Parts: sequence; structure tokens; C-alpha cells
Amino acid sequence: MGNTFLRWILTLCMIYSVSGEGCSLVLKPSRVVVGFGEPVSVSCEATRPVRVLGWESVISAAHTQQDLSVQWKVDSLIDWIEEPICYGVFFTAPRQCEEKLNLVLYKTPDSVSIRPVNHSGPMVEGKEYQLLCEVQNIAPVQYLTLRWYKGQTEVYNHSFTELTSSSPVQVSSILMVTPTKAENGAQYRCVAELELGPEGPQPPPTVTSEPLNASVYFPPTFLDPVPAVLDLTVGPEMTLNCTATGNPTPVYSWQSSNPIPEGMGDEAALTSSSLLPGTYTCTASNTLEKKSKQFIIKAKTKGV
Repeated sequence: MGNTFLRWILTLCMIYSVSGEGCSLVLKPSRVVVGFGEPVSVSCEATRPVRVLGWESVISAAHTQQDLSVQWKVDSLIDWIEEPICYGVFFTAPRQCEEKLNLVLYKTPDSVSIRPVNHSGPMVEGKEYQLLCEVQNIAPVQYLTLRWYKGQTEVYNHSFTELTSSSPVQVSSILMVTPTKAENGAQYRCVAELELGPEGPQPPPTVTSEPLNASVYFPPTFLDPVPAVLDLTVGPEMTLNCTATGNPTPVYSWQSSNPIPEGMGDEAALTSSSLLPGTYTCTASNTLEKKSKQFIIKAKTKGV
């Protein structure tokens, strides 16, 4: 008889109940953020005499016909579809009332990883590339923000507020990059951050990817690209400096109608006391490009 009566009361609650300001039920706390597998406990209190007070729940349902409060308690919450509702049947109008618990069950991701899309090996200066950040098994995704960092600087973030899944999902984010030579050796990271509100853990839980080290190829650039004109000096050594930066590291070659000092034809600089008047052309090259620079040595004018 007792169980039949309670089922009848519960049916009335679901059909005729009111909620919100007109409801005489108070949930303490009204919003709960729980990590997957953690315990949770919430009290439902009636603010006026009540005939039946209880919790409708997939697990741990409870009711009372004597007290003005009833507790919903779970030792380890692992049910992603759990939506506990506190209901009350009162002696006076409104006779049926319910309040749904604002429950957030969260899980940090199993992994966060970052990789280039459709590319392997070094990037080339000035070309556009995509970096992909993948997040495995995170919930609820609508509270997730993916933050992209280059070094210590945040360069982009991606939120998923348009998604509504409460159970774990896999998501990803793409960062477009056009590297410069200054970014050779830069580290990119992707950080998954769950911003669960003031009731959630503080600071928000985060999981960070392993860094992606950017290797950027760029063509040779001379430290001083302007052709050099030098007056011939007798006695002291002269140096023709052709040093260039580049990745891969440039290799050098020299051409001239005059003899190139022995053993120096592939050096970045020619240093000799026996250089003759004329034009010396240096070429710095790597896998991307060849660049040349001229050095013109002028003979001293007589009488000078």
C-alpha cells in the first residue's frame, strides 16, 4: 500500500508540479560540480509543511514523509545522464513542486596532443601550415577552452560552447601559422582548460600537450648584403667577410679571375695579405636558395 501511494504521489509531481519562484524547495547547494568517480551530497529542504519530500534519480533515489529535508548522496558518481530532481507534495497550494539540481559531472582529458597537418619535417619561412591539437575523452565539452601558446605567449583560443554533450567526447582545434626565421626553435603548446565556474575547482583543471618544436628553414641572408669596394693594402692582411645566416646553414664558394687563397674557397671569409685587385664573388647557398655578393678590390692610384 505504501509503495503504491508513493508511486501515485510521484506521478502527480511529474504531471502537475511547479518549479522556480513558486516552489517551496531549496537545494543546498543549488549547483554542484563533481569530478568523475567522486562523492556528492546535496540537501533538499522544504520551506513549508510537506506531505512527501524526495529525490527522483537514476541512482540513490530517496524520500521522506516525516522530515522537512531529504538528502541525495552518491559515493562515486559515474553516471553521465544523471539529472536528480527534488520533488515535494504539500498540504496547501501549490500542492506539487519540483526543483532540478544543476549538476555538472566533469572529467579531465585522457590526453592532449599536437602535430602538423599533412606535413612532416621542417617548415619553410613564409609558407602557411596547420597545427592540430587533439583532446581525448573530455567532459562536459561546453566548458572547455583550448589555449594555444607560442613560447609563453597565448596566440589563440578555441571554446566549444555550441556543443551540448554531457558525456566524454573527442575534440580538436587548428592553429594556422606562417613562420618567420625568428620563429626557428619556437615551442608550440596546446592547453585544455575546463572552466567550470565558481563551484568548480580553482584554479580550473588543465592538461598540457607535449611541446612541438618548430624548425623553420629560411634562405641565406648576408649580414651586410651591399657590394663592398675596398682599396688594396700592401702588407697587412685583408678580409672579405661573406658571412650569412640561413637554415640549413649556408655553404660558401668563391669565384674570381684572380687566384683564391689555398684552402679558403669554401670559407665564409677570405683573409690574406696577397689578394690582388679585381672582383671576388662569394655565393652562400642552402637547400632553398643561392645568394651572391661581390667584393671589388681597387688598386691604389699612383701618387696616393
